[in-house]
Amino acid sequence: MSLLPVVARAYDAYIDGIYYNFYGNGATVTYLYYHSYTNERAYSGAVVIPASVTYEGKTYSLTNIDVDAFAYCSGLTSVTIPNSVKYIGNEAFLSCSSLTSVTIPNSVTLIGNNAFVDCSGLRKVIVPDIAAWCSIIFGDGIANPLYYAHHLYVDEETEITDLVIPNSVTSISSLAFQSCSGLTSVTIPNSVTSIGQSAFSGCSGLTSVTIPNSVTNIGKQTFFYCRSLTSVNIPNSVTSIGERAFSGCTSLTSITIGSGVRSIDRSAFAYCQELTDVYCYAENVPSTYSSDVFEGSDIKYATLHVPEGSIDAYKATSPWSKFGTIVALDGDTPEPPKPEKCATPSISYANGKLKFSCETEGAECVTVITDSDIKTHYGNEISLTATYNLTVYATKTDYENSDTIQATLCWIDAEPKTEGIVAEDAVHEIKTLPVLIQSHGGTISVQGLDAGTLVTIYSTDGKQQGSNVVVNGATTIPTSLQPGSIAVVKIGERSIKVLLK
Repeated sequence: MSLLPVVARAYDAYIDGIYYNFYGNGATVTYLYYHSYTNERAYSGAVVIPASVTYEGKTYSLTNIDVDAFAYCSGLTSVTIPNSVKYIGNEAFLSCSSLTSVTIPNSVTLIGNNAFVDCSGLRKVIVPDIAAWCSIIFGDGIANPLYYAHHLYVDEETEITDLVIPNSVTSISSLAFQSCSGLTSVTIPNSVTSIGQSAFSGCSGLTSVTIPNSVTNIGKQTFFYCRSLTSVNIPNSVTSIGERAFSGCTSLTSITIGSGVRSIDRSAFAYCQELTDVYCYAENVPSTYSSDVFEGSDIKYATLHVPEGSIDAYKATSPWSKFGTIVALDGDTPEPPKPEKCATPSISYANGKLKFSCETEGAECVTVITDSDIKTHYGNEISLTATYNLTVYATKTDYENSDTIQATLCWIDAEPKTEGIVAEDAVHEIKTLPVLIQSHGGTISVQGLDAGTLVTIYSTDGKQQGSNVVVNGATTIPTSLQPGSIAVVKIGERSIKVLLK
């Protein structure tokens, strides 16, 4: 019986060396092998998967890599996945021992359980889009190819050692950079609010990491076994530190814990044998789930620096009481400074495009758009073709986000059709004359109008608040209206209601 072929999977087509199954308009890469040991029809060499395939006159988009699709292909050396694939199935590359390189596009959102288990030959993971990589969901076991490769590349030649997370990223998924020992520094922007479990665990080459004030939680094993990390500053925004978050950081000598930390989970700083100083700015002693927070870290030889009024409380609470020396914080070890704040951006409109600018060099503008289809836009320019309410702020790594500004972009009919002030629910979207309306306190500015156009501001009870004539496409009108109230902006014979900010 052992000599008989064992069919593990049927397939719909075999085209240019790749097996496919089809469903609807989509295609998935699959694999048929006749014997689980000889793999008589295995993939080998460098495989480039196309974004689409045509079969019997119909073109299918490649969306998935099937479960076990490349399993046991010991001759496979590299694979390039197209920017159409969303899912990589469980054990998709199981035991591809000769696989040295894999390219993961920004379309991938999920990599299944043990997708890269036993791919011990991996040396390079190519990720063209870091922002997309940060949001991938990794399954259980060895789903992240970095577990073996240890080195992250943006293309075939360029390795990423100093990782700068893009400002568009709001969270870093669990296991995202697990075992990426090629990283030496990581800069996380203010847009990030959460860092997932084991996100940087095993990054043994990491010497520097910048955690912004936007982060509120450092998850379980986030920086587990970063052996080259010598110091870490946990910002005031963080309220909890997860289990084994910095465990095994054997070169860590100094830890600064911000004033906002309320709880520290078990073994968070275990086996940090070089630890000499811990600066904790929390006036209330952070709670710990057990006394092993500093297990194996020889804190009896270390100094704990705490607020002067809290010294007795720390001395009476384990494991803090186990520090050899507990002293008051002083001017030599100041609280981590609050980052500089980005300048508030400005908005202009011309040639069908909104443009945003910020005096803070290198800052990126983030636009939150009130609309059913578009929610958030990153960048300093955007084209819009309907009526939108906009909220814009500027962001930059190591800076605090700017104050927000609001604006309304709408289209009004160049030909008057109504008289007087329209009802609140009668605002029209007429894409004839684009107008950008902004408010700053009680002052209202209008852009995008022809010279000589009369703009008048009313309160909702019909009282005139001010008027002006457009010069060079814009006008500014001060009023006595308060922020939070509604102003009626009358342009010619058209009226638009605006909430003052």
